Amino acid sequence: MKQINFPKLSKEKLLERLEHPNGIARVIIDTDAANEIDDQFALTWALLSPEKLKIEAVTAEPFSFAHHQRELFDAEKILDQDKANKQSSFAIEWVKRLHKKGIKAKDLKFVKPDEGMELSYQEILNVYQKLSLPSNGKVYRGSTSYLKSLDNPIKSEASEMIIDLAKTGDKPLYILGIGCPTNIASAMITAPEIINDIVVLWTSAYPSVSPHYNGASLNLVQDPISSRLIFDSGVPHVYLPGYHVGAQLTISEPEMKNFVKGKGDIGNYLYYLYTEKNPLHHKFAIEDTYRRTWVIWDLINIAWIINPDWVPTTLTSTPVLDENLFWQKSNNRHVMREAYNINRDEIFIDFYDKLKKTN
Repeated sequence: MKQINFPKLSKEKLLERLEHPNGIARVIIDTDAANEIDDQFALTWALLSPEKLKIEAVTAEPFSFAHHQRELFDAEKILDQDKANKQSSFAIEWVKRLHKKGIKAKDLKFVKPDEGMELSYQEILNVYQKLSLPSNGKVYRGSTSYLKSLDNPIKSEASEMIIDLAKTGDKPLYILGIGCPTNIASAMITAPEIINDIVVLWTSAYPSVSPHYNGASLNLVQDPISSRLIFDSGVPHVYLPGYHVGAQLTISEPEMKNFVKGKGDIGNYLYYLYTEKNPLHHKFAIEDTYRRTWVIWDLINIAWIINPDWVPTTLTSTPVLDENLFWQKSNNRHVMREAYNINRDEIFIDFYDKLKKTN
């Protein structure tokens, strides 16, 4: 496999890049916006925060849950053999919920990565429209597949825009990755020199000291090659773990009614997504949604840019993501910034306050 000759930032330069940006940050948001509903919340909040973010582009990522299909079929076989009382897993519990609604594993339809990207592209445009903001020259299609090797970066409007914007401007470009990092990795492989000019904020997986299997993270497991590159390349990286950190960003339907519904077209649209159009409610056969909360994971990226006190972080050595998708820690690796907690209430309060202004 090809070895990429990335420039090596000095320790001083890396530490400088890992500091919170002064003033208004130049930003690209790289998003799988149609995957569930958290991306729409994050994109809305970002677009309503021009005092902190200058959004220079929004790029669409591929996504697919098809990697779950085989484990669902296997879980169904276990259930058919009446062994489920002796075994339990994420897939078995998922299939149980499906069966309760009369759905078989084969009945679930999974979009392909290229379909996921196009759906995300259209959803980005939809959010702009609901906010009555112009999207011309701002929104770009991304990769239609995942990296197969470092030898073949995937050229797309998104990867080209990342490169172009990284090479322009007098400030670093902050890439807010809220999905799989295929577009980001492709840009870095194509133009390795851009790591001198970008900072990657990416949310996925478990904390770097966790012993858990990171394949549970959709953002990471879809494209392990791109995910691994973010940690190995030496690019300035603010790592925002989803599990146990971003996972605290839950919201309930009563809160949606009180603070989101009726706040302009976008507020009504977000409420509609929450109550009627969350694709994962159907896919995961989730019931009693009124009394359950939902995680708006991707707000974590926007939160750190707006106010780093809302996402406490620490400097730590970058882990190795091994072939089995576990973290291997080493003190000999370059430094990154990693979130370890979150101020859920302050984040949502700021989001609610900005939504009010859309009326």
